Amino acid sequence: MLDPHFIRENPERVRTAIRQKNSGSVELVDRVLELDESYRACLTELQQNQSDANTVSASIGELMRAGKQEAAGEAKSRAAELKVNIKEKHAEAKTISGELNALLLEIPNIPHDSVPEGKGADDNQVVFETNDKPAFEFEPVPHWDLLDKHNLVDFDRGSKVTGAGFPFYLGQGARLQRALVAFFLDLAVKEGGYQEIQPPYVVNSGSATGTGQLPDKEDQMYELARDDLFLIPTAEVPITNFFRDEIIDEDDLPVKFCAYTPCFRREAGSYGKDVRGLNRIHQFDKVELVQFVHPDLSYEALEGLRADAERALDRLKLPYRRLLMCTGEMGFTQAKKYDLEVWSAGQKKWLEVSSISNYEAYQARRMKIRYRPKGAVKPTILHTLNGSGLALPRIVAALLENNQQDDRTIRIPEVLVPYTGFDVIG
Repeated sequence: MLDPHFIRENPERVRTAIRQKNSGSVELVDRVLELDESYRACLTELQQNQSDANTVSASIGELMRAGKQEAAGEAKSRAAELKVNIKEKHAEAKTISGELNALLLEIPNIPHDSVPEGKGADDNQVVFETNDKPAFEFEPVPHWDLLDKHNLVDFDRGSKVTGAGFPFYLGQGARLQRALVAFFLDLAVKEGGYQEIQPPYVVNSGSATGTGQLPDKEDQMYELARDDLFLIPTAEVPITNFFRDEIIDEDDLPVKFCAYTPCFRREAGSYGKDVRGLNRIHQFDKVELVQFVHPDLSYEALEGLRADAERALDRLKLPYRRLLMCTGEMGFTQAKKYDLEVWSAGQKKWLEVSSISNYEAYQARRMKIRYRPKGAVKPTILHTLNGSGLALPRIVAALLENNQQDDRTIRIPEVLVPYTGFDVIG
């Protein structure tokens, strides 16, 4: 969330961010400012009552020793009155604070100055593109035909067992999944300097609120209502909450975690050819990269995290492009975001396989994740970043389509062979 002090000092900038991200009503800002003023006034009155109570309490003994019984009785009555006032002001401050925090959760993050303004996908900027799309002497087919031909994935039985969007991976298809996960993790640990962790696959509502899934993305998550838990839509949620309500020493920054998890997304309203095959499914595998960094270094860290994700694409020899997302295409919580898309030869289009984002202090403030600067008494909010390194379904789709042969066999990228144990499918 944003700092109320920042909103007081920059109300129009916050209103602009709400418009740019199409995230609610600008009237939220006015209500936040009203509540913030009321809260601060209430705290001032509370502190004054507490000061008066201390003064009056200290005077009672002196009056008693001086034999001024009547004055001491009046002081006791005043102390009792102040005690009631203090209790009422505590309750009032708690109520106002709750209302204020609830509204702050509805205000989006401020886009970084380098983010282009725009409303939709056409306003995103392609800032890099490789020049190595595969050429074929035959008409390449989409990955769903290849999955079916080589019996790599069973969508029908997955639908029978669970529902649409929950496939079974079979044989070489399952081994390819396992190989990609291991490859991405090894790359992150050995060359990216990340520490591998294995997080929970379900989180509580506090964790979902901390990273911004609540109250913004309820419809995308599967909820275990009986236990007030959610299946994770991304490993970002449990990993970023790892340090919730904690203070990190400055010398320990940056902290870099990587993890494999399945991800669960309802994807409400998804339909049509864009969700065919592996293009969009409800359960998928992903390796996530998360960083906790010093605020002065977060944009340098963003470029490093982006390079970590692109390294995996380079090693797989997948044609890709990098998009700088415009204000209208960024998420509610992000200050700056890149998307990486791979070329799909069979579908003849680009497929998103990674989002790399800097949240600045937005998530960390929600989660009260701080660091203690050297020599400082008071801790400071740090910055959080994350990115997919990478999401598997569309990577698999592109690998199959771009490496298919004229006999419909599929060559495995050389870097993956030690992980798969085979160099060809079919």
